[in-house]
Amino acid sequence: MTAASTAGRNWAGNITFRAARRHRPSTIDELRRIVADSERIRAVGTAHSFNRIADSTGDLVSVADLPPTVEIDEAARTVTVSAAMRYGDLARRLQAAGYALHNLGSLPHISVAGAVATGTHGSGDRNGNLATAVRALRMVTAEGDLVTLRQGDDGFEGAVVALGLLGVVVDVTLAIEPAYEVRQFVFERLPWSRLVESFEEIFSDAYSTSLFTEWTGPVVDQVWRKKRTDEADPPTGEWFGAVPATRALHPIRSMPADNCTAQLGEPGPWHERLPHFRLEFTPSAGDELQTEFLVPREHAVDALTAVDGIRDLVAPQLQISEIRSIAADELWLSPSYRRETIGIHFTWVPDTAAVLPVVEEVQRVLAPFAPRPHWGKIFTTGLDDVAARYERWDDFERLAAGYDPAGKLRSQYDAWQSG
Repeated sequence: MTAASTAGRNWAGNITFRAARRHRPSTIDELRRIVADSERIRAVGTAHSFNRIADSTGDLVSVADLPPTVEIDEAARTVTVSAAMRYGDLARRLQAAGYALHNLGSLPHISVAGAVATGTHGSGDRNGNLATAVRALRMVTAEGDLVTLRQGDDGFEGAVVALGLLGVVVDVTLAIEPAYEVRQFVFERLPWSRLVESFEEIFSDAYSTSLFTEWTGPVVDQVWRKKRTDEADPPTGEWFGAVPATRALHPIRSMPADNCTAQLGEPGPWHERLPHFRLEFTPSAGDELQTEFLVPREHAVDALTAVDGIRDLVAPQLQISEIRSIAADELWLSPSYRRETIGIHFTWVPDTAAVLPVVEEVQRVLAPFAPRPHWGKIFTTGLDDVAARYERWDDFERLAAGYDPAGKLRSQYDAWQSG
């Protein structure tokens, strides 16, 4: 058995992995031996995490070299896909077969298993995060056993968003639906006062809505509204005081719009409109750090007002901030577990020393609203405090102990927050 090199750093470059050994098995049997023989091990996907959630001081394993799988079950309306496959690659295969997923994240470059394990999400009042599409998963547990969990099995709701703590996932089965088309409209300069007055109407008026702000003034810089073509037509003129963009835009004004999915109402396949960024281009700014806090929807306006109150601190370290909605779900460690949610996302400049004090201040002003941090992004809240915001945390701990009694998958469990 030979350890092959995986990437030595994460996607953003702010984390250098500390693993003593790195593995890229080409078969499930080889993966099982690696996991069984290891004392400490973590799985790494596309490394689109900004903290040490995917790091290990022992072994680091990538499943990217396992045979790629896309198996559509038309009767069950599901697709089984290899864990390392990127959403963008899966989406193209589904579209060619006439199928779609219910939603996609901002960028299609992330792996299916990594996004699911961390509760990563897209946007939309009626759209659960990406993990809510999971109907089964197959993983190699700490002792090297190959285990399948299906929806309805005991512990399934705890095993989907599991942070890599139950085993190394090898494939995931997702719900699919008939392919559909989407039109994307961008509006500029939404008055902050109108957002506060009409928050519910603004977010409920499209299949997916994202607000982008630099936290520099009394307006939201851009609103990206994605409408399915089988929904009512969107407005063509002024909308809640915002004006339609007359050219394609990038959320970060210094970046080229060519990197982004088609706008100006041009209809197109779901997978070419729901993400903000195109698969063949570098997403977002590329050179960046990220933080996200997810708050209960009923506290959204107060939470946003609290962040606006420290805009002079936030703006100098910020590239862009995105605000979007996510539907409630039943997955134990999902940031949207049993609460309708608003995500407040920050794309920071790539300067950890300058960004961390600002993150701490954002956490302070959001603390009254029980924020749950995105598991794969930068936060400094202690794990005990985060755990207290999840009603099923103790149940998850028991579930994890059952699959990994020696804790070999928990090697960085208490050191993720700031990276």
